[in-house]
Amino acid sequence: MSAPPIQSGPSTRSKVQDQKFTYVFNWFDQNGDGLLTQSDVDKVISLSSSLGGSQKHQDAIKQGFQNWWNFLLDAREDKTSENKISKQDFIGIMYSVIIAPENFEKAIGSIITGVLGALDKDGSGTLSQDEYVELYKKLGLPSNMASEGFKRVDRNGSGQISFEELSQAFSEFYLSADPNAPGNWLLGPVNV
Repeated sequence: MSAPPIQSGPSTRSKVQDQKFTYVFNWFDQNGDGLLTQSDVDKVISLSSSLGGSQKHQDAIKQGFQNWWNFLLDAREDKTSENKISKQDFIGIMYSVIIAPENFEKAIGSIITGVLGALDKDGSGTLSQDEYVELYKKLGLPSNMASEGFKRVDRNGSGQISFEELSQAFSEFYLSADPNAPGNWLLGPVNV
């Protein structure tokens, strides 16, 4: 079965999104060599498995990150080179492919579902502040900023982050050029 066609995203770039995509690249570049490789993705998948949850949620996270990586590889202009992606190419691909509405759900959707399911220890269908702080700790994010991130992502102030709020935060993080978007705090302060 062949992969679905990749759609092109918006061509307009913003400083805010450049900063966020650089932040994501640096986090995914687990060995710090300035290139993303399958090894980096495997390390991120391993980090994500530390979130716990059922096998179903673990599989969703793994499949989500692998789908995302495959999108990146398929979108490269130079497919003759090794399966490595530089920061410059990554940012270009994020703009041209990943943030296209037709692709975003395919690239990120199962990661959102898997993360919520893995972290939702009490089965409520939402994330408590403690569960959200756990996300930061397990993924090596600045845990001292987790409380502020939680407040911003918990839009209705209920003390719980719903699937809809988490999805909106992911969408804002990747798609919004607004420097004040609450979703910019999804992975901690990005200095936008």
